[in-house]
Amino acid sequence: MGKVSEERSADSFCRALFNGHLLEERMLPYPEAKSGPWDDVVAALVRFKEDVNSKKIDEDAKLPPELLEQMKAMGLFGMIIPEEYGGFGLSATGYAKAMESLVQVDSSVAITAGAHQSIGIKGLLIFGTPEQKKKYLPKLASGEMVASFALTEPTSGSDAQSIKTKAVLSSDKKHYIINGGKLWITNGGFAEFFTVFAKVDVTQDGETKEKVTAFIVERSMGVKNLAEEHKLGIKGSSTVQLVLEDVKVPVENVLGEVGKGFKVAMTILNSGRLGLASGCIGASRAMMKEAVGYASERKQFNLRLVDFKMIKEYITQMEVSTFVLESMVYLTTHWIDQGVHDYSMESAICKVFGSETCWDNVNRALQIAGGNGYMKDYPYERALRDARINLIFEGTNEILRLFIGLTGLQSVATELKETQSAVNSLFNEPAKGFGAFYGYATKRLRQKFSPEMAKGIHPSFEAQTKQLGRSIAELSEAAEAVVKKHRKDVVHEQHDLKRIADISIDIYGMCAVLSRVTTEIKSSGEEAATHSRHIASIFCSQARRRIRANLRALEVNKDKIADQVADRVVQRLTQ
Repeated sequence: MGKVSEERSADSFCRALFNGHLLEERMLPYPEAKSGPWDDVVAALVRFKEDVNSKKIDEDAKLPPELLEQMKAMGLFGMIIPEEYGGFGLSATGYAKAMESLVQVDSSVAITAGAHQSIGIKGLLIFGTPEQKKKYLPKLASGEMVASFALTEPTSGSDAQSIKTKAVLSSDKKHYIINGGKLWITNGGFAEFFTVFAKVDVTQDGETKEKVTAFIVERSMGVKNLAEEHKLGIKGSSTVQLVLEDVKVPVENVLGEVGKGFKVAMTILNSGRLGLASGCIGASRAMMKEAVGYASERKQFNLRLVDFKMIKEYITQMEVSTFVLESMVYLTTHWIDQGVHDYSMESAICKVFGSETCWDNVNRALQIAGGNGYMKDYPYERALRDARINLIFEGTNEILRLFIGLTGLQSVATELKETQSAVNSLFNEPAKGFGAFYGYATKRLRQKFSPEMAKGIHPSFEAQTKQLGRSIAELSEAAEAVVKKHRKDVVHEQHDLKRIADISIDIYGMCAVLSRVTTEIKSSGEEAATHSRHIASIFCSQARRRIRANLRALEVNKDKIADQVADRVVQRLTQ
């Protein structure tokens, strides 16, 4: 691969995969983080669970005030805030461990604390000035101020650029006056601190345009909210619509730069998705425990449910997918803790895979419980309702698949452009042009006849390592073919983008699980790692089958016919 593209991909493992390059030095060894500064928080959460009545929270559709105060006293609102401001200062890995445990306490409790930290205060932590941090972080750490993230609007969901809320600079240039409304705001019913996004008129090169800008807004500045929304799940969490009428915000409360709010929003969401994914680990583990406990006691035809083959299949798949999710999340958080800056694709992948793993596992657990699983006396139906939001929260999985696919293809398109430029310069600068073209051609030949593979993966995974290498090469070839075929119109080719995204999700899962189990084998030996080796073998086989199916569908599919069917249904039902 050309030098420029290698440098561009150096900070993103998954971008490099799209260019056919495996960053093995990042992949291996897998980080072993069995204990750490988060242990005390996790231990406290185990004890805290005894004080929480999830059934009553769900029925009452609110958190008891005394429970909220207990959360504040425990420091659950300051887990990621630096110690100098009164928080625990947990790393990305530590926070993920805490969220994994907090979800097992109660989903609404986890959402309340998670929305505060994963997205509510994240902008302040990343983009805030020293003065802003000094003013707000101590109150946010103690829970004196609970935070909320206000981006979504009644007419603006996934398209953050289309928000209508407007901020106008006052005549004395000391305040912005904000008017607009925000929808589905978690913690909005009692939050005192809001990260609000609004359009501001920005003049550049003599032309005035509306640009998204982020603001720190206090409730006391005039923020109001409507009544609590009635939700399917996570009923104990606060979800409201905000009303912003002539809200007066000091200019020093601009978060980041004026006109750069979209970058602030996307950075916050990229980070927040890992908190959601780690919560999905905890929810999956909790459901596995419930399901296995139930199936071990329940008998049919003189056999325990756990002895039936199809029930074993459910339990196996729950264990495999949760293990892989865990591997992906903690490989990603390790990179963040090591200083990697670009983890947007990896966090999106973890969120998609995590939310769908959680949903599938809760569904399997309910199915194992049969009729009892459908009853409110058991935890399954509540868990199912609580889990459903994860596929929508912080970017729907459909939008994130488009993001994953387009971001990867962007890297491929850039390399193709550089190669074409090199070819064009062969006559003017032969040495430079030939060098770049030779690098590209060499990469393509290597992918075709000797796919790049991780040499550090344990020898017992020889077959899986070859599958991984071939999958990476095929992803790169397929991505290049899609870019060449659709060019600028690729943004509209959502069927292909989804397939490309799903291929990359499976490849990242293979990388994470092979890395984790290789490190476990080296640490504990093959026999001790038997369970993990079997999980890795099963997942890689499943992933490879899905990858091959998606690759075939890029060439042969019924997309046009399927689109026509949908169009006719829409026409019939909207006449």
